[in-house]
Amino acid sequence: MSNAIHKIQKLLKQPSFNASEARALGVSSSLLNYYVKQGKLEKISRGIFCGTSSIRKVVPFEWEDLITTTRSIPNGIICLISALAIYELTDEIPRQFWIAIPNQQFAPRRPKTKIIRMRDSKTGSTIIKLGSISIPIFDKERTIIDSFRLLTTEIAIKALKIYLSGKHGKPNLVKLRKYSQQFKASIEKYVDAFTT
Repeated sequence: MSNAIHKIQKLLKQPSFNASEARALGVSSSLLNYYVKQGKLEKISRGIFCGTSSIRKVVPFEWEDLITTTRSIPNGIICLISALAIYELTDEIPRQFWIAIPNQQFAPRRPKTKIIRMRDSKTGSTIIKLGSISIPIFDKERTIIDSFRLLTTEIAIKALKIYLSGKHGKPNLVKLRKYSQQFKASIEKYVDAFTT
């Protein structure tokens, strides 16, 4: 039993891992639960665990719960308010974790989490690094277009204005307009207002 924790050392370096990953390394679910009682592991949700201190070493403090929750949801992609906050395109304080999943997938329940079903969860899906952890997120352009479709106009316009200012990187108008047409989001009048 004392050696079992060493078998999952590589998993402890991740923000989270699931019971099946531990089983593949020879550590049972009952042993994981024993380590939770011992304070060596933290149980995030059913079948999802993390080392009690490992996540704090590799992830910026303000994003650790979001990243852990995202990684606990199969095919989860950070979207909308959470993505806007990461990209610094909003001054909204996320009170929930906004995570997209494919439309046909079962939506798991997680604390403080808003699950958004997306018919197209591939367009604009990318990977970025927060600290040393890679996370799935929609790119800035898809996030802005989704904001016009699914959030208030006020939030969407503000995000677009910050994006077009170039404050956080050069805007990609070609991609933005392509997504706008693909998802039928009318943004051209706002783009014209902020770029002329």
